[in-house]
Amino acid sequence: MKRQECLRLLLNQAQFNGFEFRPWYQAHIQPMWPGTEQALAVLASEGRYFAMLFSQDFARCFWRTGANISFRVPSITYPRVNSRGEVIQVTRKPFTRRTVKPDVWKYHLREMAASEDPIDYLCRFLPAQDQERVLGAEEAPAVAQQIYS
Repeated sequence: MKRQECLRLLLNQAQFNGFEFRPWYQAHIQPMWPGTEQALAVLASEGRYFAMLFSQDFARCFWRTGANISFRVPSITYPRVNSRGEVIQVTRKPFTRRTVKPDVWKYHLREMAASEDPIDYLCRFLPAQDQERVLGAEEAPAVAQQIYS
């Protein structure tokens, strides 16, 4: 899925929770409003989407204060020393986490800043049908590449 389409899905989720894109865009990017599609194109093409993703207004609306949020934590494998001093590999299964905190957006801003790709981090919190659209489009080329390699 193209970056602009991912941004559109993320923006839709934030707008559903009260984020006002037009006033934010005019205050932080440029005073002239080009329209939603062109504004998203500007954010995606110039790499200015970080300004929106890391803004506190967007974060407060995307992770609605006090809302019950369910998200998937991916599986992870890491080394650990057991009681005999041997290094073993521990594999944690993926699981669903639910959270209800008044300032959950602060936590997620820190986690998003530490992640490799902020858009991938945010996409974990989209509704299930939107997650499938994002993951389906990204995994399809990788599967085709494995088949034809």
